[in-house]
Amino acid sequence: MYNRTIPDQNTLRKAYEGYAPVRILIARDMETILEEKLKFLSSRPIVKGRVKEFESYYKKYIQLLQKDPSCSTSLCITDVIGIRIVCPFFEDLAIVERCLKANFDVIEVERKGSNYSFKEFGYESIHFLIKIPQILIEKRGNCGLEVVEIQIRTILQDAWAEVEHELVYKAAFTPFDEPMKRKLAALNASLSLADTIFQEVRTYQRRLNGELEKRRDSFFKKIEASIDTPLFTNERPNKPPQYRRKETQSDRASQDSPDSNSIDELLLTALCAHNEHQFTEAIALYTAILNMDPENTIASLIYKHRGMASFARSQYDDAIKDFTRSLELDRESYKAVYFRGIVKMVLQQYLEAIEDFTLSLKINPYQAFCRYRRGQAYYHLDDLPQALADCEAALALEPNSEPIGRFKKLLLDKLNR
Repeated sequence: MYNRTIPDQNTLRKAYEGYAPVRILIARDMETILEEKLKFLSSRPIVKGRVKEFESYYKKYIQLLQKDPSCSTSLCITDVIGIRIVCPFFEDLAIVERCLKANFDVIEVERKGSNYSFKEFGYESIHFLIKIPQILIEKRGNCGLEVVEIQIRTILQDAWAEVEHELVYKAAFTPFDEPMKRKLAALNASLSLADTIFQEVRTYQRRLNGELEKRRDSFFKKIEASIDTPLFTNERPNKPPQYRRKETQSDRASQDSPDSNSIDELLLTALCAHNEHQFTEAIALYTAILNMDPENTIASLIYKHRGMASFARSQYDDAIKDFTRSLELDRESYKAVYFRGIVKMVLQQYLEAIEDFTLSLKINPYQAFCRYRRGQAYYHLDDLPQALADCEAALALEPNSEPIGRFKKLLLDKLNR
């Protein structure tokens, strides 16, 4: 029979706990360092550190000795100091992984659970072993360790790991009944599917927001060209003509036969067309969405987008109708009434524009550019004191705005003549 040396628990405890204060400080230091390294991520991962309690360490120590009496626990037990980085989305995991590789001396990377079949259950996680930075050893002193374990998970992977730890790892026995195994596997699969869907939604939102930003830039450039350029070049703008284009058979077909029944997909496709200046196609897609009879808040948004596309085509009457309908469906849509005021400014209907800007400010008084545009309308009506009052109110909200500053200079020059 193999003679095994029986470890003295008290001796091990004394040696282990002698390092505890330094290890706790190093764990906290690692949390701070990682939070600093990851602060560029908008999703803000949660960083949690811990030092393994002696009881947990000793249990693992005995398990390792049972498997291999000659093992060196200083090398085998690598998670005495553990850091967990919990991310909201799948895509964050790869970013965090690259960050760790770029900033630390990585000893090992292990992808836990990556080899499970769809019938199996178990937590998934990316485990890094990194060398404790020398600067921390110099600052805190020897901690009896060379490495720190860092685990990277999504929020749902972390939730599953916590529950599984109680149900399986800490339990006296693991589920061996087939129906129970299937239930756990199904639950794990559901969480994995939820992670995938969350990522798909985030990717869609990012694409949608990007297209919305492009559309806003294009819209505002036309406003500047139609309103600001004549104002600051002292040119009296000519009243713009209404642009008309005869509807073609292909236009009607694109309205009647959208490629998708999903409002989300149609909207993204419409915005892409809008940003590519394919306004006929964009208007047809917006119309297809409206024909699906969406609820009022969504319909209000779509009418607003379609109005912006009509404005881009200089179809000003159509734009006014859509902005009006948007406001009817959502009485809090201050942007719809502001955009309607913009169209009336372009049409030199300054009194009507002032009414719209005033209504928009009644809904949301914290709009610098709405006050700026109303001030421009007053300027065109030769009401310079009221124009200056609006301009100064706009600058109070946006003190660094170059166009509003230019407008104030223009007004002061006029008033001082």
